[in-house]
Amino acid sequence: MSTPSTRPAPAAPVRSADEQTLVELLELQRAAFLRDGIPDAHTRIDRINRLASLLLDHAEEITEALDADFGTRPRDLSMATDVAGCMVDLAHQRKHLREWMKTEKVAPAMGAMGFSQRIRHDPLGVVGIMGPWNFPLQLTVVPAGAAFAAGNRVMMRPSSVTHRTTAVLARHAPDYFSLEEFAIVTGAHGSGADFSKLRVDHMFFTGSPEVGASVAVEAGRNLVPVTLELGGKNPVVVDVDADIADAAARVADARMVNSGQVCLCPDYAFVPEAKLQQFVDLVIDRWRTTLPTIVDNDQFTSTVNEKNYTRIVELVEDAVNLGATQRQWIPAGERLPDADKRKIAPTVLTGVKAGMKIEEDEVFGPVLTVYPYRDLAEAVGHINAHSHPLTIYWFGPDNARYEMLQRTTRSGSVNGNDFAINLLSAELPFGGVGTSGMGSYHGKFGFATFSHARAVTYSRMPISFANLMSAPFTAADTRSSDLQLRLWRALTARATRKNR
Repeated sequence: MSTPSTRPAPAAPVRSADEQTLVELLELQRAAFLRDGIPDAHTRIDRINRLASLLLDHAEEITEALDADFGTRPRDLSMATDVAGCMVDLAHQRKHLREWMKTEKVAPAMGAMGFSQRIRHDPLGVVGIMGPWNFPLQLTVVPAGAAFAAGNRVMMRPSSVTHRTTAVLARHAPDYFSLEEFAIVTGAHGSGADFSKLRVDHMFFTGSPEVGASVAVEAGRNLVPVTLELGGKNPVVVDVDADIADAAARVADARMVNSGQVCLCPDYAFVPEAKLQQFVDLVIDRWRTTLPTIVDNDQFTSTVNEKNYTRIVELVEDAVNLGATQRQWIPAGERLPDADKRKIAPTVLTGVKAGMKIEEDEVFGPVLTVYPYRDLAEAVGHINAHSHPLTIYWFGPDNARYEMLQRTTRSGSVNGNDFAINLLSAELPFGGVGTSGMGSYHGKFGFATFSHARAVTYSRMPISFANLMSAPFTAADTRSSDLQLRLWRALTARATRKNR
């Protein structure tokens, strides 16, 4: 049963989340959830609308904060991803939640016999959401919208790395939400590790596999279920029948989205051996065309901080020192890498081998490794020898080899002929597998993640199952058991013959 929102909830006595501890915020939201009951569709839609308005009303301030957090980040990129990019899923949740939240009646034949069965889709309670720095709003606001659609309260902790962006959100959120509904947690409340210890009803984390593992451990101590959206080294396979120029241009562009600081960016590419040099040349040419300048180019996103800048530079240096070949695009008169502006030259590496750090580590920067292959099985073998990626890219026709790639590998998704197009539809799940994550969201998958499918039954049958399963057991009970055994043996034997 849902509670109509005819009476507004009492205003929380404190507006700022910073004035309360993590535990106090959790207790406040849990008490409100229990007090008000399951929210109706009107209340859920209202919360989603307010969440969207929070971003849209302060879009310019948000993009300015993102630019400051990164050092340089294009306004259009931030607007497309961290503001407008959130609206697709919020709109989808808003449109469909009335249908999704309905109680489902199942097994009508059993109902006619007096045993009714139905499934409720109930909210979990209080959801904790932890986000990363690369898209600090999209990867927290979208799951928050799904949690609202499912009827939950939300505690959200964006990354401390993009603290200016978090501050903008935290400053304006109280104008849209009571702390009982939605609380934004900042560095003032402690570390992400402190947040992961909360006894929320579901913990949602987006970030690196290493941190994700620690979040899962902390949540597991409290038996809190988790959804982990992680990363990995995403491979590209260029088919022998692909348009090599088109594939190279698209891979080059995809590698440079947010300067490679995207969990879905291609990390390495397998190219037919005879076309490898042509592919590399075309990638460099593409960067030469799209990035005439880099150091003072406001449209070239900086590496987010010194730690990540140093890590990427050292990955490239390690590979080159161990024998890899480096090709870079550095505009005339510029010196890259530039430590002050944290900008790294777009780089292609070939000749990368086992033992080089870049062979195993996710780059998360403007560096692409390219390998040659003679047979598709070589590329498949390499992919399967490493952790399951978040996505696999294919460039070429929708042919038998594309089907083989899907059949013989494991990944969160597979994208053909373009970058991250699995994000364009709210009808598709977004999530990883293995070390690239567990669980999924977007669209109905997000609603399901933050809901509990609750079985409800009612019996009007004249027999009692409790009586049938408790002593004393009679000769009639024995005959009934033996009859069931013979029946199931016969059915299993028939199914086995049919399968043969």
